[in-house]
Amino acid sequence: PRRIASGLRPYLKSEDMEGRLCLVLCNLKERKLVGFPSHGMVLCASNSDHTEVRLVSPPVDAVLGERVTVPDFDFAEDGTPFAPNKIGKKKVFEKLAPFLVTNKYGVPEFLDRPLMTSGGVCTSPISNGSVS
Repeated sequence: PRRIASGLRPYLKSEDMEGRLCLVLCNLKERKLVGFPSHGMVLCASNSDHTEVRLVSPPVDAVLGERVTVPDFDFAEDGTPFAPNKIGKKKVFEKLAPFLVTNKYGVPEFLDRPLMTSGGVCTSPISNGSVS
């Protein structure tokens, strides 16, 4: 299991997260946050003024630990994820983040294509929001 510091305490109760499946960016460089090394970033959707923040959820049939995909996109030349040091140096997430949104149905998308797993489309209770 990964330990992840999220900064979500102002928006979610621990009961909202415990036992829930969520999406995590795993190939980020380890960062020491709130006293322990954090090994990833929990993906959430938020409204335009960031007063409402909710977890992005994988479909019920998603396989634990599987890679989330975007139809018609291959983000690495050989299909393997970028190494953590490359993610930070090239500011990969910062370049992609403006294009991560939720549509009017709450489906997280990248350039109008849904975030998917083998179990189907990921979801969020927030429509027309941003994902980070």
